[in-house]
Amino acid sequence: MVIPDRIPLCILPTPIGTLSRVSSDFGTEILIKRDDLTGFAGNGNKGRKLEYLISEIVTQGIDTVVSSGATQSNFLRQLGAACAVVGIRCLAATMHAPYEEADRKATGILTQGGNPALDEIFGLERTLYPDGTWAELDAHAEALAESERARGAKVHVIPLGGSGPLGVLAFYRAAEELASQLTAPVDFIVCPSSSGSTHIGLTSSFLGTSTKVIGIGCDPEPEMLDDLVDLSRSFSDAYGLAPALSPHQIDLRLDYVGPGYGVPSPEGTEALRYLARREGILLDPIYSAKTFAGMLDLLRKKKIGGRVLFWHTGGMPALFARPSD
Repeated sequence: MVIPDRIPLCILPTPIGTLSRVSSDFGTEILIKRDDLTGFAGNGNKGRKLEYLISEIVTQGIDTVVSSGATQSNFLRQLGAACAVVGIRCLAATMHAPYEEADRKATGILTQGGNPALDEIFGLERTLYPDGTWAELDAHAEALAESERARGAKVHVIPLGGSGPLGVLAFYRAAEELASQLTAPVDFIVCPSSSGSTHIGLTSSFLGTSTKVIGIGCDPEPEMLDDLVDLSRSFSDAYGLAPALSPHQIDLRLDYVGPGYGVPSPEGTEALRYLARREGILLDPIYSAKTFAGMLDLLRKKKIGGRVLFWHTGGMPALFARPSD
């Protein structure tokens, strides 16, 4: 398959730095990849994959994009902005708290403020549905798409989080960017893992090297590993840049999700305050704070060490969100 050209949206490369005070606290060198500083649509790493996704959509002559996600989706915010940049209408099916099984539905979901305020500014057209399963949310998105097609629109449906071969490609390239910035290899990279593009892109790129990639799961679903394997296979089949990963080659930790997807965890909130007060760097409560908390726990338990890099994915608008009253 031909790899599409990028439509430049982000300011790249994003910088790397050393967390000097955190490194001193833990007695090991801890670096940070500032993918929270992409400079696009309120910042965050989703712009990387959208550079490829939007390029493909423009090439196909699409005039309407439909996607889905939770209320505080960082991807939907940046998707709406990317579509605005190229003059394409963008619709989204959303739920406050999508879940996989009814008895695993979390409470305390952030729904007010945050990303939805920015979505409106960027022109994203959201339709909110009652909470249900992720499959039901996908079905709502398909129904929106069919309604637009019936009106004569040329519609493209982007899956949840934009995860697919192009999303993985964006972070495969991001790993190459990181390698070019480093003066010496790192022993561990710790990143959030949810829809999977960041985790699988980095793991695929560093496969066979001394660098180990650890994904901290931000969803509570044990089926995540199967989804990551499928995502890796689709990337390998599409571009042949890396072999498909087997389950034992994907390091996914599900110990740090906390109360559930979209809900801040006590450990994450503590880690958020710790980094802010030690380094002046903000994390988001849903992804990067939980991931940073997981990394700190692994450091305390001596499960990782040497040169460690934290991949900051952004998501700051969720800092200004709150649960429903």
